[in-house]
Amino acid sequence: MRIQVIERDCIKPSSPTPPHLRKHELSFLDQIATPIFMPMILFYTNNVKIYSDRVKQSLSEILTQYYPLAGRVIDDAYVDCNDQGVHYIQAQVNCLLSDVISQPNPNQLNKLLPYNLDNVGDLILAVQVNIFDCGGMAIGICISHKIVDAFSVVTFLNSWALVSRGDCDIKNSTISPPLFDVATLFPPRSISGYKPSTGIIRENIVTKRFVFSASVVASLRSKYTENNSNERYPTRIEALSSFIWARFIASTQGEPNPKKIYQVLHAVNLRTRMDPPLPEYHIGNVSRFAIAKLSFDRSKDTCYGLVGQMRDALKTIDSDYLSTMRDGDTHLSFLKQRAAEFMKGEVVSLNFTSLCRFPLYETDFGWGKPVWVGSASLPFKNLVVFMDTESGGGIEAWVNLKEEDMAKFQEDEQLLACTYQAQDAKI
Repeated sequence: MRIQVIERDCIKPSSPTPPHLRKHELSFLDQIATPIFMPMILFYTNNVKIYSDRVKQSLSEILTQYYPLAGRVIDDAYVDCNDQGVHYIQAQVNCLLSDVISQPNPNQLNKLLPYNLDNVGDLILAVQVNIFDCGGMAIGICISHKIVDAFSVVTFLNSWALVSRGDCDIKNSTISPPLFDVATLFPPRSISGYKPSTGIIRENIVTKRFVFSASVVASLRSKYTENNSNERYPTRIEALSSFIWARFIASTQGEPNPKKIYQVLHAVNLRTRMDPPLPEYHIGNVSRFAIAKLSFDRSKDTCYGLVGQMRDALKTIDSDYLSTMRDGDTHLSFLKQRAAEFMKGEVVSLNFTSLCRFPLYETDFGWGKPVWVGSASLPFKNLVVFMDTESGGGIEAWVNLKEEDMAKFQEDEQLLACTYQAQDAKI
């Protein structure tokens, strides 16, 4: 897949940002967020090349509401909302869209994005519109994790699409505008001694996409309910996380090392756990990880116990936890300790982030809904991103592991029996 850039531009808000909104302070959760671009690629058919100008115009309009995205990060402390603009690239792709989405290769998909994901700097948002030989289009976005979480990304995309298809007049809209006030909930503080970039690895990471059909997911849910009649039926994500963790441990770790810490981390949206709950249009990093430290018996399937342990970890994300986050110092000390353990190799973990149930397939810019939504290769080891399949019910697991671990994991017989349409990539 060869890419030829045919246009570079900088898209600015259609109306200037008012002086009183020119400084957007980062919250504590923004400060400790990993400095990386979060990727999203939306694929559209039906010869949509003629709509590329609408992409630019609607982006300019929506930036009047999402004004920090057109600014620049200053000293990892605040965003100068100076309307400097969003980097925009239009590119020609010398293949058919169907060739890409029939067997998606995560590494190839990175070519449809405007920047390397670890090349953030002070930029917040960049967009690349890719036109295929067949006339299909893929909109690839990179958005800085220093400013938003995954939920915010999806909220922004759907607001942008709403403007593009003409269902929302920015100036006279009755739709609630986004709120950029997370710093009032989680005040910023000095994070001296902590490096948010801990965990970013720029080589020897392999990304592979494993697809689990709806029937397989349902089977796993039923399996982990057996002998646990008093437990709530596991969710799709609970069951699949447990299965992937079990296959990861079985294929890569050998006998447990008593000197190591084994844990599973799940990203949690804090908006619904606030008192009162925050509306979804609060934009920023309003999420953290629930951490389950695991003990397991080699004579048993680890999945059964893990479901319960994950639920117990999620229960700890309560009002006391949120108070600790607001104070910041206690959580910062925990992060420093965890980073030290990570650097020493004392922790064996899998990090899970789920975009399932997010309305990504509702992102209609005016020429129809996407035929597929994908991610890309991420420079993190032991990271799993879940996304819905286009048909619904099934789940795509984008697994990022060290090269030597992926070589073992991808050959696990139980894993292979449950998946199909796998593709790998090396970064």
